[in-house]
Amino acid sequence: MMKMLLARSLCLLLLLSCLSEPVESRTLNLNSCSVSVHTTELRTHYTDIRSNAIEGDSEIGVRLLNKSLMKQVQDGQKCCLLRLVLRFYVERVFSNYASSQPQQQRHTSALANSFVSIRRAIHACHCQCVEDTQRKIDTVHAEFIKLEISQAVKKAVGELDTVLEWMEGLVLKSRA
Repeated sequence: MMKMLLARSLCLLLLLSCLSEPVESRTLNLNSCSVSVHTTELRTHYTDIRSNAIEGDSEIGVRLLNKSLMKQVQDGQKCCLLRLVLRFYVERVFSNYASSQPQQQRHTSALANSFVSIRRAIHACHCQCVEDTQRKIDTVHAEFIKLEISQAVKKAVGELDTVLEWMEGLVLKSRA
């Protein structure tokens, strides 16, 4: 009886593992440090909250995160900028983002938790920031506080695509 129960349990576990999608981890090489990131998972969660944030964004002429800001980062400062951007999203954006839809709340929480995990991994890298990199993130903060908080948060969530594209680019560069 016990062997039969064990065999059924193992078959059920095997079936469940075949049905679930694998979470692919990719490595970001940040200077002398490597960090594992699940970019596909991040992208999936973001896709599920993006439309709500964009629909609520009435400040169309304002940009918090400029793509050039992310691309013009010195090689030795990518770790620092990523750490600062993740900190901005965890402390200022996700902590203030609210949705009336439970599904979107779950996706937002999953993104925030992923960002916290990446931040924790980056903390071990001991990134050193130069003044220019700090100035770049200060510019993002300055634009953020010019807006009413709910608008600023929606704007930042809507622009999260810029961060994810940059991170995906770092993954691709580290593979080359």
